[in-house]
This record gives sequence, structure tokens and C-alpha cells, in this order.
Amino acid sequence: MAKGVWIVAEQRGGALRNVSFEVASVARKLADELGEEVCAVLLGSGVEGMAPELGKYGVDKVYLADNAMFADYTTDAYSAAVANVVKENDASILLLAASVQGKDLSSRLVGKLATGMASDCTEVKISKGKLLAIRPMYAGKCFGEIAVESYPQMASLRPKVFAAVEKPKAGEVVKFDPGIAADALKTRVLETQKDKSGKIDLTEADIIVSGGRGMKGPGEYKIIEELADVLGAAVGASRAAVDAGWRPQSDQVGQTGKVVSPTLYIACGISGAIQHLAGMSSSKYIVAINKDSEAPIFARADYGIVDDLFKVVPEITAAAKKLS
Repeated sequence: MAKGVWIVAEQRGGALRNVSFEVASVARKLADELGEEVCAVLLGSGVEGMAPELGKYGVDKVYLADNAMFADYTTDAYSAAVANVVKENDASILLLAASVQGKDLSSRLVGKLATGMASDCTEVKISKGKLLAIRPMYAGKCFGEIAVESYPQMASLRPKVFAAVEKPKAGEVVKFDPGIAADALKTRVLETQKDKSGKIDLTEADIIVSGGRGMKGPGEYKIIEELADVLGAAVGASRAAVDAGWRPQSDQVGQTGKVVSPTLYIACGISGAIQHLAGMSSSKYIVAINKDSEAPIFARADYGIVDDLFKVVPEITAAAKKLS
């Protein structure tokens, strides 16, 4: 009989990503309702020392495969290892982050485990003893409730939507053989090129200041960058601004860009097309600055300023400097 709430922990650069603690906290809550344990799969090279950190967030057991073949993430190696240990232990629920890595890994796992999955969920709960997942659909126009009838019941969770809550458990380390021959892997990482700009990753930022078509041109983004510097924020952009060549695609927020869930999202000169709203509507607080009082984004904003952004943004920057 399937049992246990399982997660896949993400680590990068010698440290667990915060989204791993968010997913672990959700798993702990679900497991408490079911009266079951939380198990985490941790893959990497030289990562055994990270296991106690997962225990702080409610993980009972950490299934560890510490091997050089997992030093860099590859879909075939990670998916094979996770699938093997999950099948062997007959997991009931399997949760992953809806991060770049999580999206790639989960889609392969669905096939290997012959099950279904609810992706990019903003809420999960137990209903009648089974996992019920809630996720935005049709570009955020509505929310759907999804129940996966097969096992393990899989779901990926949108980063920064769920709180990371400490609830210490044993975090017992269980080393397992991934059952993979290194020479059988079809892919390997030859080189890693890291972003040296020092910019905050949009998907992990607590504050994002974004600009849209109302910015008028690439040179005008300077006022947004100044505000972001003061707030310790990341700089985002709408698709219109990216398509115009004003900002790189890596800055794009929206359905065809990055989905973000910061504590504070400041939208400057962004009208609020449904595709953009789909990428940032789960932000805790949304501030909209636009001289068009009929702009759709005001319907989603917690605070709205109907005025010229080129006047308002510098005033906010000046005020923020006085408080910093």
C-alpha cells in the first residue's frame, strides 16, 4: 500500500535552495493530516551535510545518493535515481518545486512513474484521504482543483507561495544505491557558465520592480534600476518591453516568461495584459503605477497610483533612501 509524503530537495552551489524548505513544510503539513512520515530525496556530490537542514523543516528521513554523477544536474541521472527510490518505497505523494529544475525533472518523472501530476500549484490539501491540488488555469483567469488518482500522487509547488516553517524532525539519513551505471547516462555537463552580473534571480526575489511599454525606451529603465538598488529588488519587464528590445528575455515576467511570487511587486507603466498577470498575480502585495486609470492592472493591485511614473518613481526612490 502506498504510503509517505515524499519530496525532491533541490541544492545548488553547495547549499539547499529555500524552495526545498517550502516544499518540505507543505509535505509536513500533509503528512500530519495523514499520520504518515515525510521523506526527502537528496542527490548531489558532497551533500550529506545538508541532510540535517531538511530535518529542521519536518523531514523524517532523507534518502541520500551522494555520488559524483550527481555533481551537476542532468535530467536522465536525477530522474532515474528519484524514480527508482520512489518506486522501491511505494510513495503515496511526491512533491517537487515548480522551479526551472523542478519543472524539467517532474515532467520526466511523470513518465517514469506512469502517474499524473498537478503542476505549478498555489495550494494543496488532503481531501477524503487523497491529495487535492489547486492551480491557476487559462492564464490565471480561474483556479482548478485537480485530483490524481494514480500513485504516487504528484504535484509541483510554485516557489515563494508557501511559507517555510520549521518543525524539527529526525532527518535520519538513509543512503541508497541509485541503481545507475555512470557509463549508461546519455548526458553530462561539460561546462557551467554562471551569470556574473550579480543580479537577483527574479524567481527568488522578495521584491521586484517591473517596467512595461510605458517606460518609452531602454534608457528610461535607469529610474527603475535605481529604485531596485535602494530596495534590494530585482528588475523585471513585461513582454512588450522585451519584444521591443528594451530588456533581456531573462527579465520577462508573465505566462511566456518567468512566474514570480514576491512579497512586493511594483509594476511601472504596465497595463496588465492577462499574460503578464498570469506571471505575477500570486505576489503578496502589488503596487501599480500608471497614468491610465482604466489600465487592467489596477483591478489586481493592492495599491494603485494614477500618475506619470517618471514623476512618481523618483519620489519613491528618494523616500526609500531616507528610510534605508
